[in-house]
Amino acid sequence: MRITRMMCVLLAFLLPIFLLAQTGTIQGRVVDESTGDGIVGANVVVVGTTLGAATDDNGYFVIESIPVGNIQLMVSVIGYTKVTRNVTVTAYSVSKVNVKLKRETLELGALEVLASRATRTTPVAYTNVEKQDMEINLGSRDIPMVLNTTPSVYATEQGGGAGDARISVRGFNQRNVAVMINGVPVNDMENGWVYWSNWDGVADATSSIQMQRGLSAVNLAAPSIGGTMNILTDPTALEAGGKFKQEFGSGGFKKTTLNYNTGLIANKFAASATVVRKTGEGVIDKAWTDAWAYYLGASYQVNKNNRFEFYALGAPQRHGQMRYAQNIAAYDHEYAKEVFDKSVLNLDADTSGVADVFEKFKEAGRTYNENWNTISSDYKGKQYFYMYGEKEVDRHDPNFLNERENYYHKPQVNLNWYWTLSEKMRLSTVAYFSGGSGGGTGTFGDLIWDYSGPSRIADWDATIAMNQSGLTRKGAVKPVGEASGYLRNSFNRQWTIGAISKLNIDLSDKLKTQIGIDWRTAEIEHGREIRDLLGADYAVNGKLNYYEGTYSEFYNEFDHVYVTASDGSDSLDYAATYANAKDKTLGDFIDYHNTNTVDWLGLFGQVEYKTNLYSVYGMAGYSMIKYGLTDHFKRADLHPADYVKANSKGELQITSDWISAIQFKTGGLYKVTDNMEAFANFGYVEKVPIFDNIIDDVEIALAPDPTNEKFISTELGLNFRALADKLAAKVNVYNTNWKDRNLVKPVTTGQGSSGDTDLIFLTGLNQYHKGLELELAYQPIQLVRFDIAASYGSWIYTEDAKGTYKDIENNTTTEYVYAVKDLKVGDMLQTIMAFTASLYPIKGLTFAGTINYYDRFWADWDPASREIGDDGTADREQNWRVPAYSKIDLHAKYDLPIHFGN
Repeated sequence: MRITRMMCVLLAFLLPIFLLAQTGTIQGRVVDESTGDGIVGANVVVVGTTLGAATDDNGYFVIESIPVGNIQLMVSVIGYTKVTRNVTVTAYSVSKVNVKLKRETLELGALEVLASRATRTTPVAYTNVEKQDMEINLGSRDIPMVLNTTPSVYATEQGGGAGDARISVRGFNQRNVAVMINGVPVNDMENGWVYWSNWDGVADATSSIQMQRGLSAVNLAAPSIGGTMNILTDPTALEAGGKFKQEFGSGGFKKTTLNYNTGLIANKFAASATVVRKTGEGVIDKAWTDAWAYYLGASYQVNKNNRFEFYALGAPQRHGQMRYAQNIAAYDHEYAKEVFDKSVLNLDADTSGVADVFEKFKEAGRTYNENWNTISSDYKGKQYFYMYGEKEVDRHDPNFLNERENYYHKPQVNLNWYWTLSEKMRLSTVAYFSGGSGGGTGTFGDLIWDYSGPSRIADWDATIAMNQSGLTRKGAVKPVGEASGYLRNSFNRQWTIGAISKLNIDLSDKLKTQIGIDWRTAEIEHGREIRDLLGADYAVNGKLNYYEGTYSEFYNEFDHVYVTASDGSDSLDYAATYANAKDKTLGDFIDYHNTNTVDWLGLFGQVEYKTNLYSVYGMAGYSMIKYGLTDHFKRADLHPADYVKANSKGELQITSDWISAIQFKTGGLYKVTDNMEAFANFGYVEKVPIFDNIIDDVEIALAPDPTNEKFISTELGLNFRALADKLAAKVNVYNTNWKDRNLVKPVTTGQGSSGDTDLIFLTGLNQYHKGLELELAYQPIQLVRFDIAASYGSWIYTEDAKGTYKDIENNTTTEYVYAVKDLKVGDMLQTIMAFTASLYPIKGLTFAGTINYYDRFWADWDPASREIGDDGTADREQNWRVPAYSKIDLHAKYDLPIHFGN
């Protein structure tokens, strides 16, 4: 009995302790509500305790030793609405809790609408790259490089210069890939290209990138044929704080990043600022970089219905370049032998008498760059430089000189206004300015070259000695101090202003509409100027005497000398005219100088109907573009043509008519199950020809009847998740018909109302792009994750291109034919695979490795090079196929368990 009583007392004493010791575990994942992507760094805490955890790089968390019972779990992270969940914890068990967070209104929601971002219910193929992905995978490379784990996307750094990258999507280069920053298109207004050096360092202020492939969900008249690269910069953080980052790398690379956020002040204002400084000597020989970058974002909540956001970003930079392709033997003889097997070993002697190609192309190593050479430090000649204003500067390094250097600064400033007109009507407007100046360098005239390497390089010291002497390179007498050859700048000074406004109307909970306007106007000044006289005192006007090229036709430049022929016609006496030319020195215009204008107006409307089971949308757009040219070197009265006008100075002007284009897109997504969606889309898009295909500012011609390029695209896709969301996959097929791709041929006639030169558009230059794409992510356990991206494309020319010119006066017709049928599209990788394995061994530590495999890559070629000759001979040989290759990227990251303050 006594023992029984003792046992009861002991149990009564131990039972509360035993119950108190009973604990459970909560684990789960925190994701973005709109994208489904994991959120890194979210704080998950048990309310009223000190228990909690932070989510890892994929949004997963685990909290152990939680007392049994009903608890409250609070999840929070900057930029998202805080969420609280009630959870029942049972002893010795694991409770699964997955949380979806919605972005704060102050942050990206309205900006994502303005930027036409896709969501999980949008029927297009897209991939999101979040900030945490860029931090580990991008490093300090150009922004496009982070997209090389995306199907049908190929990004390359080309020559290795900072900001010299380019990207292609589904077989279309950057001219047909829309690039947008905070909803504003940044493709060049004249030719559609994107110069990533203008945005060098912007990656440090990028919040996320969405790569929409195909015609995409963008409703602006943007060149979104291959796809749309949609970049959003960092939002204004709700909490105050800062960030400092120091990076080091190969080639003397150093980069410093400083960021500060004010946090939300008085529940109305917040601002974020980032400054970046980057320098380095370059991995490629003398591809140095000297760059700054800055970013400022601010938000002001006027009242519940009005909010303003301000963004300013820019990247003033200079960098050395490697612009010229090399014979593969210049880099590695053994690899060249492997690639070409015996073909190069059996070459007959070339025109220089070199029988062995390897003797001609000496091996110089993979970092070889022909765009520089050493120079005597005794040469103190100044260089003309115009970026922040005109000034004369010393060269980058006293011991070497780059033939090719790029320098530019093109800031972009946006003012966004979000106006809630009612519960069902919202107006989003952005007004923006982008203006810059800079250019690229090159040689001009007759220099002395060094041929001792695999390719010629400029001999600066010998050229300086020649310029200071009284003889040219060929031994002809010239005035002492007159330049035979020198460095020039090809400059570009421009400004663009524009506005985009979108009115969103909710007709019901399911039916929503959007109408908008896109207006832009730009002025771009082009020309060349003397950068470095290389020891000379002056240069003659325009091109040198052995050129019969471009020069200023104005008498205030110099007096023209004409000779009269027996038929009474006058012709210019070049030698006598050059004798009267004024001398040119640093900063003076040479060769050409013109100002181009582009005016742009677009209208669009969109309707979307969405239920829990499916969503459909349709959009239509109309755009008009007009081009103008003012040639400051040409007199209007010397170029008679019905389209040539004169301004008040007598300068030649050409203005095109307004050229219009339309676009139509539609698509739908059907929710097959809770874990599977199927989608389809269709689009017809017309694209107005670029500036150079409408106005030829060299031959002085205006296309009389320009033809729009036409794109017809269809796409089918399937998205699904399985194994309790551990497996996610996207599969889609597409085909795109590119009809009437612009290929313009200048035809010299010497007669007719249009002057000496006409532009004819060739018809039938059509391309067909079709392909299959796959994305797959599998995370069987929290320790490891696997990602696969693969695509197979077939991109070819479908028929020969033809053009017809009718000479009305002589009643003759000439037909031009280009043999391109069944040839592969060049310079585009048609088979791409990327496999990534990520490992998370302990909290804060990440290892990642990526293998990229590329195949079916045909070298770049120009359809204009396949013109069938007068004898009917056609060159239909397929272009050279580059051997398949692969590359490996390895990344590691560790978050130190050190905390400051809170």
